[in-house]
Amino acid sequence: MGVTGPPLGLAYLAAVARDEGHDVRIIDGIAERLSLADLEKRIASYDPEVVGVTATTATIYDAYRVVRLAKRINPNVVTVIGGPHATFLPRQTLEECPHLDVVVRGEGEETFRELLDVLEKGGGIEEVRGITYREGDRVKSTPPRPLIKNLDELPPPAFDLLPMELYNFEGRRFGTLITSRGCPFRCIFCSSSKLFGRRWRAYSVDRVIEEVKILHEEYGVREVEFLDDTFTLNRRRAQQIARALVSEGLDISWAASSRVDTLDYETASAMRRAGAHTLYLGIESGSEETLKFIRKGVTVAESEAAVKCAKKAGLGVLGSFVIGFPYEREVDMLKTIALAMRLNLDYAQFTVATPFPGTELWEIAVSKGLLLSK
Repeated sequence: MGVTGPPLGLAYLAAVARDEGHDVRIIDGIAERLSLADLEKRIASYDPEVVGVTATTATIYDAYRVVRLAKRINPNVVTVIGGPHATFLPRQTLEECPHLDVVVRGEGEETFRELLDVLEKGGGIEEVRGITYREGDRVKSTPPRPLIKNLDELPPPAFDLLPMELYNFEGRRFGTLITSRGCPFRCIFCSSSKLFGRRWRAYSVDRVIEEVKILHEEYGVREVEFLDDTFTLNRRRAQQIARALVSEGLDISWAASSRVDTLDYETASAMRRAGAHTLYLGIESGSEETLKFIRKGVTVAESEAAVKCAKKAGLGVLGSFVIGFPYEREVDMLKTIALAMRLNLDYAQFTVATPFPGTELWEIAVSKGLLLSK
């Protein structure tokens, strides 16, 4: 949609680090349109002891360039990387980028907090759970860290460290929030259940409203996107959030994501009354065979019903589709295109099936020799 959103992961990490008494800065090079030369000046002027970066598979080589730059400025700086790519390929990440010191695997807040504490005290990082690191010429990993049980214990994201004035959608200040983590489903093209666990964990409704208020009242945000994998996984909670937005008089418009089998008219209507305008539906395919292969756990009929439900409630619908799965036939892809055309969608988003690390699709591609590049 041509919108750049705040890097929430970095904002959460910065908030945790600041709570421990550390001086923290965030550089959003994408939103600020910084060149490497610009970035070099910013890092050099701050002269940090630790530089952390985050990356997906698509941006991993950009992250390597930033880390190399940080080490060139100060060879003694400790460089840390997190994000899905490094989480699932920690050894490869360290081997590919000799300028990297530590990989934080999975959910990063508690691991980063502990890592900074150990570094500040001059201790050994081998006791920090959830990291992969260098020890001489060897790469070592510590045991995984348990997931955070109570998300409300985390401080709100450090929005004040971000260039909030640069995030806009159709002329309105734009912000993002995540109100839950974890996914109980096992779609073969997604790594979310492995990254944040299959047990769904949610912020309290009060905490969600608190963060919306911060965005709205302190930064003038009028447009919010809830980035949960499935905002409607718990329909009762989704309705409670919607009612709370209305009762608090929060004048925002917003969007969220849903599976086609976790939506009903009552929930969709409550969302619309609370200012929601668009629902992102993961429809994926118009072929029943493909839906079974990718373990989506839904049918074409359920997709059709979900779109009708959302439209009846007055919500716009963005339908997401994926084509090109292994063993998918031309007829399957044509069924997907035909479904997208006959559904009453406001937007149709098509992506080519991509085997990202951490997904079952990645494992299939590796085992069958289907990867043409890293």
